[in-house]
Amino acid sequence: MDSAKRVASGTWGEVWLDGEYVAECYGLQAKMAFNKEDVAMCRRMATDSKVVSMKGTGSLKLHKASSRMAKTIGGKISDGIDVRFTIMSKLDDPDSYGAERVSISNVSLDDLTLADWEAAKMGTVEAPFTFTDYKYLDFMGS
Repeated sequence: MDSAKRVASGTWGEVWLDGEYVAECYGLQAKMAFNKEDVAMCRRMATDSKVVSMKGTGSLKLHKASSRMAKTIGGKISDGIDVRFTIMSKLDDPDSYGAERVSISNVSLDDLTLADWEAAKMGTVEAPFTFTDYKYLDFMGS
């Protein structure tokens, strides 16, 4: 890195939900947690570990500008339909070393915020989710 200006700023992030641009999104986090089992090895005092599975979790942070999530899953989930999505994330700061795009698939929302507001405050909604697969489409710096 030749300069601090190369650090990517989230201001340049974008999100699509099943191919539809989500303009009200102001934050996204998605992580893959590695579930490990201990492996004892002969002639070693330290216990090693092996990854045996993974679990994807994340959260969309949205400005409350529409009823997007209620329209998308509200009636379906109460009818027993397990709605799944694909989230596309793009971070493309013009000062960084290129763009990073990742597709997050088999996304299942963990809850639906029905109401959450307070006088004299901007409305926001956080939508936590789990997922089972991801694929990097573009890497930053390559």
